[in-house]
Amino acid sequence: MAKRDYYEVLGVAKGAQADEIKKSYRKIAMQFHPDRNPGNKEAEEKFKEAAEAYDILSTPDKRAQYDRFGHAASGQGGFGGQGGGPGGMRMEDIFQNFGDIFGNDMFGGMFGGQGGGGGRRQGTRGANLRIKLKMDFGEIANGATKKIKVKKHITCQQCTGSGAKDKGSIQTCGSCGGSGQVRRVTNTFLGQMQTVTTCPTCSGEGSTITQKCGNCKGEGRVYGEETLSLEIPAGVQDGMQLSMGGKGNAGERGGPPGDLLLLVEEEKHEHLTRRDLDVVYQLHVSFPEAVLGIQAEVPTIDGKAKIKIPAGTQSGKIFRLKGKGFPAFQSYEKGDELIEVNIWSPQTLSNEERDLMEKLKNSPNFKPGPDAKNERDDKSFFDKIKDAFG
Repeated sequence: MAKRDYYEVLGVAKGAQADEIKKSYRKIAMQFHPDRNPGNKEAEEKFKEAAEAYDILSTPDKRAQYDRFGHAASGQGGFGGQGGGPGGMRMEDIFQNFGDIFGNDMFGGMFGGQGGGGGRRQGTRGANLRIKLKMDFGEIANGATKKIKVKKHITCQQCTGSGAKDKGSIQTCGSCGGSGQVRRVTNTFLGQMQTVTTCPTCSGEGSTITQKCGNCKGEGRVYGEETLSLEIPAGVQDGMQLSMGGKGNAGERGGPPGDLLLLVEEEKHEHLTRRDLDVVYQLHVSFPEAVLGIQAEVPTIDGKAKIKIPAGTQSGKIFRLKGKGFPAFQSYEKGDELIEVNIWSPQTLSNEERDLMEKLKNSPNFKPGPDAKNERDDKSFFDKIKDAFG
């Protein structure tokens, strides 16, 4: 099933401001919140869908990528989101990352379940990590497995992320009794009202540390290096951002890790240039070769290919190698290689060559005719492509 447009999901226009997007998301999230719709799978899916849309549209970088590439910006096959629901959003991620949208008191006091702002949480989520990923034409066309070393926060191996010296150094929080939240009852003219807020003593974790780990100083993570193996799908484009869930910085004290954001940087090819899904090659031939015709060898993304240049080919003629371009991202469409013939004229001539050229110049077959004039008009290169393949 195809994903719906994120702007459509939240019911806002493409030019909507941040506060309008936040307001719309809060309204939808409250409508389909699991505490209001217990056991309703359809409501749960809509809740996740709205969270995914808000995650993208509320973040300037992600929104810019989505506006440019659509859903292709998030990638597939290990990329894009947290993993677990539509678009990769898990309930725990939604509540942890966007709980403040619902209001700390709303669901904890009214409905009591998973709750937006209250509830026990584990540590602090790690920050996202953004890196540039250089890819050549071959890797982009065929997909690639890239192994990279990333310097980031990693889980402390000595305490396995808890931040404590040992198991005995972790105790239940005395303020909230381990629930991670505190409840207060106040009397108003409407009667008693109960509010639920995050416990200030343990910051919602439900436990406190009496002795910190000596290696990470209680953070549950240290700064180090990790080697990652990344499966990059074919058809990515320069400037496209892919997201690899859970491969960013480790969280504090067992909190979930952030995401790894990969910004694709396309390396230039020695001979080819890119035009959307097509690649373009400028083939230079001598005047005699153009007159007599030749079998030419041209570079392609994957190696080399031979093409026949017929006798009498005019400068500017476009030849096509079908299917030798780039594949479209997450699609069966594929571009071609376009070869433009350029006739090369020598800058200097020997006396013998000059005499020969003088004789040919006056030959009737070397006088430009109507056909040659039509071939060498003032049309641009891309106009000629349209004429050839339109």
